[in-house]
Amino acid sequence: MERRRFLEKAAMASAGIMFSSAISPALGAGTGRSEERKQTAPVASGKRYRPQTLSGFGGVALGNGFQANPDVECLQAVEAAWNAGVRYYDTSPWYGLGISERRMGLFLKDKLREEFTLSTKVGRILTPHENFTLERGLWKGKLNFGYKYDYTAAGVRRSVEESLQRLGLSSIDIVFIHDLSPDNQDMKEKWLDYFAIAAKGAMPELTKMREEGLIKGWGLGVNTIEPILKTIEVADPDIFLSACQYSLTKHEDDLNKVFPKVAERNISIVVGSPLDAGFLSGKDRYLYSGKFPQGVKEKLAALQRVASNHNVDLRTAALQFCAAPEVVSAVIPGAHTPQQAAENAASFTAKIPAAFWEELKKEKLIAVNAPVPKG
Repeated sequence: MERRRFLEKAAMASAGIMFSSAISPALGAGTGRSEERKQTAPVASGKRYRPQTLSGFGGVALGNGFQANPDVECLQAVEAAWNAGVRYYDTSPWYGLGISERRMGLFLKDKLREEFTLSTKVGRILTPHENFTLERGLWKGKLNFGYKYDYTAAGVRRSVEESLQRLGLSSIDIVFIHDLSPDNQDMKEKWLDYFAIAAKGAMPELTKMREEGLIKGWGLGVNTIEPILKTIEVADPDIFLSACQYSLTKHEDDLNKVFPKVAERNISIVVGSPLDAGFLSGKDRYLYSGKFPQGVKEKLAALQRVASNHNVDLRTAALQFCAAPEVVSAVIPGAHTPQQAAENAASFTAKIPAAFWEELKKEKLIAVNAPVPKG
């Protein structure tokens, strides 16, 4: 009951935000997408909540993903994104096992709460553990927490409360059920067992929290499409974070299987890993497995060739490509330096010639039915 009262007070602290009109800087001019969004209560209006800006900031690097990053540099990166007009920030307890939430909250705590959208995730409860190590260690540096899975109703409430404490903020806008997916190496083929727990616990509880005004929307944050399609069948989600599924290198499954289904329900998509975890911006890695799928390096070379033909920055093109579909409500590239954050934000306003996209389709480097920016 103490946790329930805590969350009710948090909702009161942010009262009125759901019915406010949020006008954000135009970070979508190059994509042909308007950035002015009026936020309304989903239940009252029949509309589902969307982030305040199409251009977002992903929190993996703030959690020391791939390498340990200094606190000051990470805070400067978030500040650079804010100064560039970014008003959507995504994090998770999983990112650095608490590190990303703490760093992101340290910057955002001094901003007016109604001026930005914040999403975090549930599904793992952090447990104190000095010098915790991961067998498959994406998170670098010193870790002081382990984790356990909990997709129950009580687990969701507890996770949200603990995230608020780490963030130092009064409310969370969007909650994603995290990594409930067959690619989760802790679950593998047992992911459906966890899904069954979430379908009876986490999902109806998040719907209830939305109705209570504690959050504005919920969905899944996953790296595969099967959990998204299954959740649409059994629950009432508002928004999905689809990572690793929509980029210049791979997009057909999301485009042809997920996007039509979510559009039917007015559900939107946040595109995660739009640069394939750095692959499309010059990093010698592809996503999170440490492996390069067959043909992906050859496709990168072909994309770079076309970009060179039209004097286009490939990273900018990659971000605008992800932002082009109407069903996409935000794109969240990560950053751990001010330069990266500023460059990512600037990419959404850059002009790319229509001939570039035409050549990509002619060369069959992107799907012929893939939406492209409106020059």
